[in-house]
Amino acid sequence: MSALPVSPHPVVARVTERIAARSADRRAAYLGRIADARTAGPARGGLGCANLAHGFAACAPDVKLQLRGDVTPNIAIVSSYNDMLSAHAPLKDYPDVLKAAVAEAGGTAQFAGGVPAMCDGITQGRAGMELSLFSRDVIAMATAVALSHDMFDGALLLGVCDKIVPGLVIGALAFGHLPAILVPAGPMASGLPNAQKAAIRKRFATGEIGRDELLAAESSSYHSSGTCTFYGTANSNQLLMEVMGLHLPGASFVPPHTDLRDALTRAAGRRVVELTDVRGGEYTPIGELLDERAFVNGVVALLATGGSTNHTLHLVAMAAAAGIELTWDDFDELSRVTPLLTRLYPNGTADVNHFHAAGGTGFLIRELLGAGLVHGGARTVGGASLAEYAVVPTLDDGALTWSDAPATSGDAGVLRPASEPFDEHGGLHTVDGNLGRAVVKVSAVERGRRTIEAPARVFGSQDELQAAFAAGELDGRDLVAVVRFQGPAANGMPELHKLTPPLGVLQDRGHRVALVTDGRMSGASGSVPAAIHVSPEAAAGGPLARVRDGDVIRLDADKGLLEVLVPDDEFAAREPVAPPSGAVHGTGRELFGAFRRAVGPAERGAGVFDGVAG
Repeated sequence: MSALPVSPHPVVARVTERIAARSADRRAAYLGRIADARTAGPARGGLGCANLAHGFAACAPDVKLQLRGDVTPNIAIVSSYNDMLSAHAPLKDYPDVLKAAVAEAGGTAQFAGGVPAMCDGITQGRAGMELSLFSRDVIAMATAVALSHDMFDGALLLGVCDKIVPGLVIGALAFGHLPAILVPAGPMASGLPNAQKAAIRKRFATGEIGRDELLAAESSSYHSSGTCTFYGTANSNQLLMEVMGLHLPGASFVPPHTDLRDALTRAAGRRVVELTDVRGGEYTPIGELLDERAFVNGVVALLATGGSTNHTLHLVAMAAAAGIELTWDDFDELSRVTPLLTRLYPNGTADVNHFHAAGGTGFLIRELLGAGLVHGGARTVGGASLAEYAVVPTLDDGALTWSDAPATSGDAGVLRPASEPFDEHGGLHTVDGNLGRAVVKVSAVERGRRTIEAPARVFGSQDELQAAFAAGELDGRDLVAVVRFQGPAANGMPELHKLTPPLGVLQDRGHRVALVTDGRMSGASGSVPAAIHVSPEAAAGGPLARVRDGDVIRLDADKGLLEVLVPDDEFAAREPVAPPSGAVHGTGRELFGAFRRAVGPAERGAGVFDGVAG
C-alpha cells in the first residue's frame, strides 16, 4: 500500500530546488547525452555481424538464437564477487540464479565483467588502505568496460561494501540510458555484542590483553559469510540504495542463504527485464531515476540513521556522475531538520539485524515520508515511486509478496518514529573556519563533548600518534590531535580507524579529546569528536599545513566552527610544512600516482572524474 502523499518539508523542498538550479546546465547536458545513447530495439542491433558473433560465441544454442533476433532484451551482470570477503562471498551463485530469472521474464543475461572489491577492514592501518578510496573509481571504470560492448539493454549490479556500490553506480551512470538494479547479499548473523567488542579493543590498546584475546573477539564478531553487521559504509550503502530506489523494496538487510533472500534476487532479475527500453512500458533508465530528488532522499536517509561519513564523499561523486552538483552545505542544511531515528553501532550497541527486526527500511521510509523529509514521488526500480517502499517483503506459500511496514517499532531503543527521535537533528554536521571545511559525525558523540578548545598535537601519520600514545606522551592533558597529509592527493585518503581506541582511552580517562584530519574515519567513527575530510587538504596547501604543536584549536560541532586561535596575520605568514617527500612504492601504490595527481578535493567527492559529467 502506498504511503499517504505528504508535501515536502520546506527545507527539503528549498534544498532540492537549489540543487536543481545550480545543476541545471550540467544535468541537461547529461540527460541529452543519455537520450542520444538510447537505441530503437536491443542495443546489439547496431553491431556488425562479426561484432555480434563475438558477443554470443560462447552462449548456448537457444541463447544464441535469441541474441540473433531483435526482440529479446539482454541484461549485463556485473559482479564484485570474491570468496575472501564475507560480504561478497554469497554472490558466487548469483549469476546463474539471475540468468534463470531473466529467462523466465523473456530476456537473456550474460556475465559482462567483474570489478575489484577490497576490504577496508583488512587493510586498516596497512599500506593497502591508500588504494581504498581510489578503488571506487577503478570500479567505476571496470563497470564501464563491462558495459562498453553495446550488447546490453539493462544491468544487474552485484556489490555490497564501501567503495564497491558507489563505483558500480558511477560506472552505470556513464551508461545512464540503461536501467540498472543493485542486487545485495545481506548481513551475516549477529556475533559478539558491539559494546563488548569495543571494550576489548580498548583493553588491547592499553596493553591489558594480548593479540590472542583480541583475535578471538574479532573472530566472534566477523564469523561467517554476509556483510559485517555494524552500521558502517557497507550497510549505509544498502540503506541508501533502497531509499534512492535502486534496490527492490526491503531487499537491503535480508540475510544471505535464505529463501527470502533467494526470492528477492530472482525478483531483481525478472524486474530489470520489465524496465528495459525493449519492453517499452516501464522504461526506467538509471540516469533519469537518479535525479535531484533521489539524492536528497539519500542524504536525508543517511542523516536520519547516523550513517557513514564516507557518503559525504560518495553521494557527492555519484551525483556529479549524473550531472548534479551536491554540496556539503546541502548536507548541513538538511541535517538541521532531519531527526535521528536510529541507534546503531557505533552510534549505539545494536546492529543492522536488530534494525531489520525492529521494522527496518520499510518503517524508516514510512516515517520519513510522513514527516515530508523525503520525496515520495521519486522514481524507483520497484514500483511507481518511493511511496511504494514503506513495506516489508515476505514469502506466502513460497511466493514473494510485500506487506505494510509495522505500525510501531519493534524496539524503540534501536528505531524510533519521527515524532519521538533520539535527536532532533541528523547524524552529520559540517564545520567551517580558518582551518577549512570538514565533516563531523555527531550521532555517536555525547552533547557535552561536541565542543572542545585545547592545544594541538600535530602528527604526520596515525602511526606517529599511536607511538606517542604508547609512550605516554598524550596523557595528563586535553588534546586536539591533528593528523595531516592524509588527504586524497597526499596518500589516497586512508581511513584512520586505528586512532579510535587510543583516543577513546584518553577520553575515558577524563581528558577532553578531539581529532582533526584531512583523512577519513568512515562509518566506524566513534565517540570522540572528529573533524574529518578537512578541505582543502594539507598536501594542497591547506591551512592544516601551517598548524603547530601547542596552537589552540576550537571545534564546535553544534555551531559549525573549526578554528585555530592564532592571529590571522601570524597564521597566514607561516610557511606551510611540506608534504612527506619521496616516491610512494609498495602494495601497488606506485600504480596510483596518476590518481593522486588528478584527484579532486574531498568537498567535491575526492574523485578522479571531477567535472566529467559537465
